[in-house]
Order: sequence, then structure tokens, then C-alpha cells
Amino acid sequence: MKPSDVLQASLHRKVLIEMKGGRSYRGQLEAYDQHLNVILSNVEEVAPTPGGPRPGQTLLRGDSIVYIAP
Repeated sequence: MKPSDVLQASLHRKVLIEMKGGRSYRGQLEAYDQHLNVILSNVEEVAPTPGGPRPGQTLLRGDSIVYIAP
């Protein structure tokens, strides 16, 4: 299974994304592109300081993503 297959299967489901610098976000994967830029909805910051859900959508740049876990 290729990474793009896992992302496709994770669309509209909750994922955990760790960014460079140690921040992590959990939210519903709405879209992604070939550069692994992702759009999440209902995002919560998990670390280093947890935050509540953010309404709307959040764009995370693919070059700053360390990993995406379904």
C-alpha cells in the first residue's frame, strides 16, 4: 500500500499530524495535494500546549509535516 492510498482512505476521517518544531494537530482530513499540503477541519492542537477545537478549516504545509497517522 502506497502512502497516497493511506491518505485517500483517511479522507473525511480523524488524523494526527506532527509538525517540525514538535507541534501536533488532530482533525478531520478534508483534502491534500501532491506536496502533502493538507486541509483539516475541527482541529485540536495536541502538543506542546493542548488547545480546544478550532472552527473552520486549517491549512498545514506539507514541507513542515513530519508524519500523518490515520
